[in-house]
Amino acid sequence: MIKRLSLYSRILQSFEFQGIEKISSAEVARRLGLNSAQVRKDLACFGQFGIPGFGYHVNDLRKQVRGILKTDREMRVILVGVGNLGTALLSYRGFLKQGFTMLFGFDVNPRSAEGRTRSNVPIYDIRDLESKIEGQRIDIAVLAVPVEVAQEVTNRLVKCGVLAILNFVPMRIEVPAHIQVRYVDFSLELESLAYYVQDREKAKRE
Repeated sequence: MIKRLSLYSRILQSFEFQGIEKISSAEVARRLGLNSAQVRKDLACFGQFGIPGFGYHVNDLRKQVRGILKTDREMRVILVGVGNLGTALLSYRGFLKQGFTMLFGFDVNPRSAEGRTRSNVPIYDIRDLESKIEGQRIDIAVLAVPVEVAQEVTNRLVKCGVLAILNFVPMRIEVPAHIQVRYVDFSLELESLAYYVQDREKAKRE
């Protein structure tokens, strides 16, 4: 459900940019490929937001959803690993629109180390990880390092007090029970899509 709430927040932001003031659950569902009953059920878990026969006030609903997701305050993020993928992530300007501030990047490559920036984000040597984030409130760490150092870097982040990790490394990392980890595995997603495509082609032939 939390992932769907994130989608609701994103589509509501789009409605705001378009100047749309009210919206129905049916329209939200249509835009996201869901059904309206699912949208109403999800939102009803957190309170009564809509008006029968009217729908939802876009601005008010987005504020409520962001409050549920805890993204109604600045979320402070660091990136560990500024290779090709990390550089692409730093270039994505949508983070700021969603309330995420990328504070620092860290990398082992000397060309990406102290004194350099990527998309206005300062890049530091990975050896300085602890000293640079000491005393900082870090909400999320994005992990985009080579597989062989992923666990070591994770251990360092945990010791620094980081409570949430978005992991782009294609391996499972071990963390204490109180640490939240989300995995983004491009190969896994591509395999799922490949299965879907082949299944659809098979259905057409039959």
